[in-house]
This record gives sequence, structure tokens and C-alpha cells, in this order.
Amino acid sequence: MKKITLTTCFLLFISFCFAQTTTTKSSADKTVSLGIKAGVNIANWYNKSGNFVTTNNDARIGAYAGLFAHIHLGDLFAVQPEVVYSMQGFKNANNKYVANYINIPLLGQVMLGNGFRVETGPQLGILTDAKTEDYAGNENPGLKPFLKSTDFSWTFGASYLSPIGVGAEVRYNMGLSNIRTSTSDNVKNRVWQIGLFYQF
Repeated sequence: MKKITLTTCFLLFISFCFAQTTTTKSSADKTVSLGIKAGVNIANWYNKSGNFVTTNNDARIGAYAGLFAHIHLGDLFAVQPEVVYSMQGFKNANNKYVANYINIPLLGQVMLGNGFRVETGPQLGILTDAKTEDYAGNENPGLKPFLKSTDFSWTFGASYLSPIGVGAEVRYNMGLSNIRTSTSDNVKNRVWQIGLFYQF
């Protein structure tokens, strides 16, 4: 897992360096475009067998927002590194389990024509905040020691970019690594994302 994480970080670093040094062909034919994005998360936790962590899990509805670089590798292919703040976790009848991450996906994209794209790639998550909240508004910060500081997942998605630079996207982030510090548990993130973006 450490090798996978290091490889992901290395590829992300190379991609951002490429984004900084690549020049554009013309104003209408950019090799590299930057963008901003935001949307809604539908997040939950699942155990190793693919079931909810508890019998009464419910999705936590949160938000995500971030920046990206869209790097063309030809007419049909592109690479898109991103940095995204993502509100994740789950809730049940008694509490909300808050686990927020800085996610760093590195996606390969195929342009299908007319603005449509499909994409997939690895994603590294860095835990920034973890706590429980009851429905009376009381918080308990004691959740973070029970969660690992990093998460590794694989992303699948599709998007549409309009001629004016505004786009829409849908993604599924499938957690691959155990996010719990306990070796007896095997809990993974599962997150649907629906949002909008603007590509400059």
C-alpha cells in the first residue's frame, strides 16, 4: 500500500509540473486548462463484505470543492490531476460520523466527442477532520485516532463540458483501503459525487 501511495503522489507531482511548463498552442486549442469544481457528496462506510458498518447506516450528505488541471495528450486522451476537499462519513439513528478529506485524484480521460468524457484513476485521500455529532449538536472529537491518516480509492466517472466552459460530472469513488486503525476491522469509503465545474 505504501508503494501505491508513493506512486500516486509521484505521478501527481509529475502531472502538475507538466501543467506548469506546457505552453498552449492557441487560445482556442489549449494543451492545458485549469478549472474549479464543486458539488454534492453521498457518502457511506462499508465493511469488507460490502455491507454497511452497522445495520442502520444512512448516507451522509456533504459537499466537495476543489481545483483541477486538464492536460490534453492528444485529440482523444487527457490526464486530469485534482485537489478536492471532500466531506465524507456516514450517519445512523444516533450520530453523524464526520470524516473529511483532502482528496488527490489522478484521472485518465477519454473524450468521446461533443463535450462528453469518461474517466478513471487512483485517488489518495488525506484525513483532515474526524468526529461524531449527535442530533442535538454535541460534538465528540474522539473519532480521529480510530481512523488512518490516508485513504486509497479508485474513481470512475463521466462528465460533459459545454462550449462556454461550464460542465457537469458524476463520479463514484470506491475505497480500496481499510480506513480504520484497527486490524480487526476492514472499513472502506464509498462516495457518489454529483457536481458542476468550470474549465478556463
